[in-house]
Amino acid sequence: MRFGTFALLFAGALFAAPPLTTIQDTIYKADGTPFNGLALVAWRSFSASDQSNVDAQSVTVQIDNGHLWVQLVPTTTAGAGAYYAVVYNSDGRVQFRETWAVPPSTTALKLKDVRIVASSSGSSGSPPADTNPTGTPIPESDVTGLTGDLAARPVKAPTYLPSSVAFINAAGSLDAVAGSPSDCVHADGSTGPCGSTGPGFADGETPAGVVDGSNASFTLANVPSPSASLSIYRNGVLDRNGLDYSVSGAGVVFAAGAVPDPGDVLQAFYRTAAPSGVTGGVPQIVCSGAGASTFSASLTQIGSCTIPTNLLRAGDRFEIRFDYAHAGNTAGFTVQAGWSGTTLASQTAPASESIVTGRSDVAILTNGVQWNSQSWGASLSFAATAGNASFNANLPAVVELFGQMAGSTSETIALTNFTVLRYPGQ
Repeated sequence: MRFGTFALLFAGALFAAPPLTTIQDTIYKADGTPFNGLALVAWRSFSASDQSNVDAQSVTVQIDNGHLWVQLVPTTTAGAGAYYAVVYNSDGRVQFRETWAVPPSTTALKLKDVRIVASSSGSSGSPPADTNPTGTPIPESDVTGLTGDLAARPVKAPTYLPSSVAFINAAGSLDAVAGSPSDCVHADGSTGPCGSTGPGFADGETPAGVVDGSNASFTLANVPSPSASLSIYRNGVLDRNGLDYSVSGAGVVFAAGAVPDPGDVLQAFYRTAAPSGVTGGVPQIVCSGAGASTFSASLTQIGSCTIPTNLLRAGDRFEIRFDYAHAGNTAGFTVQAGWSGTTLASQTAPASESIVTGRSDVAILTNGVQWNSQSWGASLSFAATAGNASFNANLPAVVELFGQMAGSTSETIALTNFTVLRYPGQ
């Protein structure tokens, strides 16, 4: 019997909860009214004074009519770095924050007994509210909701640029729109001249034809679309379409009795349709400029152009033009153009060669690219090649231009000019 009693007492000791301190107080607003809301009390893992392990967690305390009551494990006698971070919430938003250091006590304590007052110099040894007293990084998983919020936010793509119009690419990342400053941005992130495929307007146009009192046929510079949009003024007076004249295509025929007399001034106003056959955009310059130079005996990138994913659609075509100049006449050199790791053109020139120029075309397919290249020099033989390559249109494409000198030398090969043009598909 005595052994059984001892075993029960021992088991009870093993499962005894750590001691608690009661914090009880009344909170008021600055206008003297009682505070109503919530207090979120959070803490990181620590060891209590009785060696009990207290896991990282939080508790929400209801504050009604100003009355606050909560029981917590003391932190002043616990392991180093133990404290409570408290956030007061009322009227749907955070009102204020503070940090508590809770001592052991058999009687209820007031807030003034547990609050840590932050020191402006930081020399008090007590952490101010919203700080980490141990100085160690706080894992993202310890911050409620942070991991989910970070996963939900868009991230920057490799080609994201400041001071540019942004769009969401196929990977869900923020990318930069490429184009000229005067271009308009389309819904898919591509660009083109504003109004390039919309209707046009002719204002005050003089129809072609002899004004001699007998000639009734005149020709407009464009076909009115619709034909009813045409208005012809004679000496500032509006003629009537269908009565004073008739329209057929770009031709205007005046009715008998309405033929313009010598000295009459004719002015035509009308709308025109979008250019016939225009289904895609107009060519646009993606990158252009001068590159760098190198005297390295290894292949060195001296120019590049990153093409955003919104410009890589099946049916699009890219034209890459490049010009190199060799300074010196004692060492040979090599130039090379590439597309995202695929070599498009490569020429090795003798020491006597002064320039190399060339162009490469890259056609975007639904499952890769097809390319062709031409290159030549002042005396260097013309070279042409073509091929296919796999390509992930969900990633930006990179046009790479390289140079290399033959052996150790002070002579250089320079990329003097390069241009990347895009021809949008349908």
